[in-house]
Amino acid sequence: MDKFVEHSAMIIVILMYFIQQRVFITPEQLEKKHREIIDEIEHKFASLQSFKDLKFQFTEVKEKIDRMYDLLIDLK
Repeated sequence: MDKFVEHSAMIIVILMYFIQQRVFITPEQLEKKHREIIDEIEHKFASLQSFKDLKFQFTEVKEKIDRMYDLLIDLK
């Protein structure tokens, strides 16, 4: 305990520096940043379900093109 009393002024200065530089954040600030990140991700990236739907549509289009190609080859 004597060590803390002896270095209390330095500890207070260091803590005030950390608070001033915002090294430590509050849970509210963390939650706000988390919401911002989630919103940004929703705008920039597609969901897994929409990716799967798009992949299925590409598969259907590929199958139709293959059928058309086969029909054109059969006509020759």
